[in-house]
Parts: sequence; C-alpha cells; structure tokens
Amino acid sequence: MPNSKRTERSSKKARVVSSTQGDLHLSQSPATKGKEKAKLSTKPEITLPTSFKIIAGSYEKLLYGLDGSVSLNEDNDGYKFELKPSFIFPAHVSCIKSVAASPNGGKWLATGSADEVIKVWDLRRKKEVGGLMHHEGSITQLHFPSRSHLLSASEDGSLCLFHARDWVVLRTLKGHKGRVNSTAVHPSNKVALSVGKDNTLRMWDLMRGKGSASTKLGKEGEVVRWSTTGSSFVVQSQNTIDVFSTDMVLRHTITHPSRVHTVQFSRRVNGSGDLLLVGAEDKKLSIYDIPDDPDKIPTIIAEMVGHSNRVKAVEILRLALPTSTKANETLSTTIVCTVSSDGKIHIYDLASLPADLGAASETLQISPVAEYDTKGTRLTCVTIAEGETAEHDSRVNGKRKRDDEENEQDDEDEAWGSETKNKA
Repeated sequence: MPNSKRTERSSKKARVVSSTQGDLHLSQSPATKGKEKAKLSTKPEITLPTSFKIIAGSYEKLLYGLDGSVSLNEDNDGYKFELKPSFIFPAHVSCIKSVAASPNGGKWLATGSADEVIKVWDLRRKKEVGGLMHHEGSITQLHFPSRSHLLSASEDGSLCLFHARDWVVLRTLKGHKGRVNSTAVHPSNKVALSVGKDNTLRMWDLMRGKGSASTKLGKEGEVVRWSTTGSSFVVQSQNTIDVFSTDMVLRHTITHPSRVHTVQFSRRVNGSGDLLLVGAEDKKLSIYDIPDDPDKIPTIIAEMVGHSNRVKAVEILRLALPTSTKANETLSTTIVCTVSSDGKIHIYDLASLPADLGAASETLQISPVAEYDTKGTRLTCVTIAEGETAEHDSRVNGKRKRDDEENEQDDEDEAWGSETKNKA
C-alpha cells in the first residue's frame, strides 16, 4: 500500500483525494467558527418526493443506479411503479460493502468498500468527487444522519463523523476492540448505537463526540436498528433478534426461521404502529408486527417474496403518489427496496399490507411491484435517494433552488450543534 495513503490517514482531518476524472476538488478548509451553540430543533415537515433513485453495490465492485417513478394505472385504478437504469460502472477496486445517500433532497452519495476508501459522489451530476481516506480497515457501514453529516464505521474499530460540506472529520469515535459491524442513529440525531466483533453494544453522544454507555451482549451483534420513534431498538445476530428498551434492558428475543442478514423498522401505511422487516437466507423479507404492548412478542404477519436467493439488504422510503381527477386528497405510500444474491432489485408497496392484518391472521404473501435484474451480480447493499418533490418541481429558477438548499443546510449545521464542530 502506498506510503502517501498512510500519511493521509494519520491526519486529524480526512483528506479528500480528487478523482482521476478531474471532477470537483473538495477543499480542506477548517470548520466554521464563531457560531453559537444551538440545540437540536424539531424536524420540519418534509415534502415527500414524487420519484426516487436506487443505488446498489455489489461483490463484483459494480455500482448500479436506477431511476424510479410511480404513475397512475388507468387499467386497474391503481399505481404503476417503474425502474429504469441510470448508470452501471466499477466504483471501487474491491467489494462494495455499504452505500448511503444524503436525505431531504440532498445530493451526496457515499460508497464504502473493502479497499478502505469512502468515495463521495455528486448524485445529481453523476460524478465522483473524491475519496475519504481516514479509516485503516474495510468500510462496514455508511449513514447520513442529516444532509450535512456522514457517519462511517470500519473494521479498524472506529466510527467517524464527517461534515458533508468541507468533509473534515468532526469526531473519531473509538471504543470497540475489533470490527464495527453496524451503527444506528437515534431519530433525535443526538445519540448513536454501534455493535461489533467484540460482542459489545455501545452508545455514543454525537453532540459531545464521546461514548456514553456500553454493555456486553455475550455474542457478536451484526446489525443494530432504532425503532421509528426511538423508543426501542433491536440487535441482530445470526438468526436471533434481541429487542431492547432505550435503557439497554432486553425485552424479547426473536428466533427467526433462518439466518438473518438485514433488519429495518418501518411505520405502517395503513393503520398505526411499527413493523420490523427482516431479510434472510430463506429468500424472503418477513414482516413482523410490533405490538404496542411491550410485553407481547413480535410475530410474522406477512412475507415479501420473489427472490431466488438470500435477501442481503433492505431500505425504505415514503413516497408521494399521483392523484387522479377523482381524488383531491394527498396520497402517499412507503416503498420497500430489497437486493439479493440472485442479482435482482425488488420494489414492494407497503400499502399492500392491510391495516387490520394482525398476528392471528394467515401470513400474507406480497409480490414485488417492480424489478430490475442485474443478470447474476451478487448484490451486497442498497440505498434509496429522494428524487424531485412537488414543491421542488414548482420552482422555476435554478439559483433559487441552490440558495434555498444552502440556507437549509446552514440551519441544519446550527441544529446539530456548533459545540461538536468547534472541538474538532
């Protein structure tokens, strides 16, 4: 490995190495100073997107980009979902392990690989921006808690919080002894959880950039996820899923019928309450009902089917639906995207799950509403980026769009707390 790369890693700030294609060079300007400490504000109501983008990584180093859309289906008075390829190219020199898109209409895409590099892309322009070379191990997970922050995890045992404007490292969180497998940021954006090879569950204070709690699990946690309200979380290991309260007290242990690879929480489209989506070796995405009563054990009520091999990853996105002339109300749904070792990308409509479908009902089988076949590529990870929104479409001036986005990001930086930035 070149010595220059090792030198870059030893810096307190992650260097952003410009791509060979001559795309945009990101600066290493210091973090903004002088801003007053601000508390996290209540998240504003977000206009739902009317389209979406799917980005999937693979073992074969290929990155797939798809444009997704939904339209009225006049034949059956329903909706038609479509996926169209946007790009396919080798993005890394080794297996792609994680992909993440910035939320709320953000433009950034981050990809992490076994080559130890986090690549940053301008998703709107479809251009590589550069590489963050701060970790000394394979990148295991990437996540944008906000449009201006990127959280990464690595086999080197550390987590890093980057500022997604100048790409400086705000904090390097160390505490795990060995590989970090998964991270989860609380809906408040104030704390994060992580699990790793050291059989430890750790909680991090993102505002102060330090650990706040830890507990031994007695087994290696592979995936950790917060519920949609942040009132509980789960840790997955092999075929078991442990349900914890926020004070790290174990409530339930779910034993899934087969080896689990991914889990994700989602709100119901019809009715209220949380669902737990579980992708596994059984080639299905199982849907668990999460009872309001914490003493009741979650049970499978439906299965999303159609894959011919293990389900490796799942992501969700709330989406605005087009309205017909017969209806004036604003409609929305939640789409579920899965990728599998069979090389296929599936889209499911969570509105297919009835509101009154409970644990006593027969297990419902849900088929995909759209599919893309990579022809045998072993897909490993996936993310969904928001496309255009109705509000975004109504704007006529490109400069106004940029000004609005910059103002929103400035507000978000203050909400995240200048205390963290000034300590970097």
